[in-house]
Amino acid sequence: MSTLPAVLPAAGASPSPSPSPSGSTTPAVPTLQDAQESATNAASWVEQNWSTWLAMGLQILLVLVVAFALRAVVRRAITKLIDRMGRAPQAVDGSGLGGLLVNAERRRQRSAAIGSVLRSVASFLILGTAALMVLGTFRIDLAPLLASAGVAGVAIGFGARNLVTDFLSGVFMILEDQYGVGDVIDAGVASGEVIEVGLRVTKLRGDNGEIWYVRNGEVKRIGNMSQGWATAGVDVTVKASEDLDRVRATLDEVAEKMSKEEPWNELLWGPVEVLGLDSVLIDSMVVRVSAKTMPGKSVTVERELRWRIKRAFDAAHIRIVGGATAAEDLADTPDPTAAVAAPSVYSNADSPQSAAATPIAPQQRPAPK
Repeated sequence: MSTLPAVLPAAGASPSPSPSPSGSTTPAVPTLQDAQESATNAASWVEQNWSTWLAMGLQILLVLVVAFALRAVVRRAITKLIDRMGRAPQAVDGSGLGGLLVNAERRRQRSAAIGSVLRSVASFLILGTAALMVLGTFRIDLAPLLASAGVAGVAIGFGARNLVTDFLSGVFMILEDQYGVGDVIDAGVASGEVIEVGLRVTKLRGDNGEIWYVRNGEVKRIGNMSQGWATAGVDVTVKASEDLDRVRATLDEVAEKMSKEEPWNELLWGPVEVLGLDSVLIDSMVVRVSAKTMPGKSVTVERELRWRIKRAFDAAHIRIVGGATAAEDLADTPDPTAAVAAPSVYSNADSPQSAAATPIAPQQRPAPK
């Protein structure tokens, strides 16, 4: 009985784990105290860093909100500016004729191209800057990223230099309004009427109906025959013996009558002027007539001027001669057939003309004896 108190405490003690048959120990089960300690550590770590997270989140949110708001404002301002530019007619020489020079399709395409370029550039700059600021918020070193982007940009630009050249040339052509839809241009490599203007390629329709695709980077010079005004010039060649005062009076009458009739009063943007003698030769002289016309209508005005001048000169008995040298008057030229004998004299075998035209008979050699 004396050993019972000693056995009871021994029985109440926790028995030591017996080794497993395989020799491995079982993993310890986490207790409530361990879980409580882990939760306490996590709570203390969150309590120490929540202010940093909140500041970073608010900073990123502020950057994104400002970027998207600024992008929307800039795009809206660009759209309003482009719409106003497309509606406003351009003045030419201080007059209100600019609306005649640029048709609606040209204004629409030019405005759409300029607006697209400006909006794309604005979005790229604003959103690119915002992305860099967000990466900087996460303490990311941007120097290697920017260096890699720079090297990649140089490689891409070098490989696609022709495409970049075409694109930049098209942007400056549109911004400077060098030509537009409906203009007749001479681009060096091709000429014709512009039917479409793009940032990379310009489409022209030639005189025979063919369509030319001209890369903007290939154009070194541009001659626009549809901007400003055109000049119609007509050279009238008359005999040197004509009265210059009568010639000028006839031409002035034709010019005054033409400038008052429709539709020539709209195509003529200035009076038809007799500039004077352009050249004087031995038997002819050239009188120069010129007029300022609507762009692209100079050939039409020249044809009408020639038509009217010819009819007026015929009515005034003023002779128009052609070529660099005037042809001689047929009345003063002797008849080239006067010195030619009539064909009937050759029918008479005894006439001098027939005898002269008779071939000489070959002499026969005497027969040898």
